[in-house]
Amino acid sequence: MSANLSAIQPGLSGEAGLLVAEEHTAPRVGSGKIHVLATPVMINVIEAAALAAIEHLLPPGHQSLGTVLNVRHIAATPVGMRVTARAEVTAVSGRTVTFRVEARDEKDLIGDGTHERVVVNVEKFDQRVQRKISPP
Repeated sequence: MSANLSAIQPGLSGEAGLLVAEEHTAPRVGSGKIHVLATPVMINVIEAAALAAIEHLLPPGHQSLGTVLNVRHIAATPVGMRVTARAEVTAVSGRTVTFRVEARDEKDLIGDGTHERVVVNVEKFDQRVQRKISPP
């Protein structure tokens, strides 16, 4: 039985933020050598914004999983600056929710793009994962 996602509609949005610290920089996460916000960390904040938009509206026993990210990282953010990401629902098709996303620091747009999440039944998902690691 599929989840009822009628509460999730285009226009819903969520935000998430981060104060950039040394542990969020490219050298610390293995994505470069310059001490600025790492792209994987920016993506994490974007995903958190998408979660903030919809997760509280999902039926009990369900959650969303990120499946597609098409994101540009277009400006550097130094340590000590705040980053805010925003995700807005643009479409819902079956169990797939599509978002327009952007991230900004205190000065610039630093990233933008699209993101998709699929809503899953956690118990069924866990069973599929366990079958992957069980001996044949």
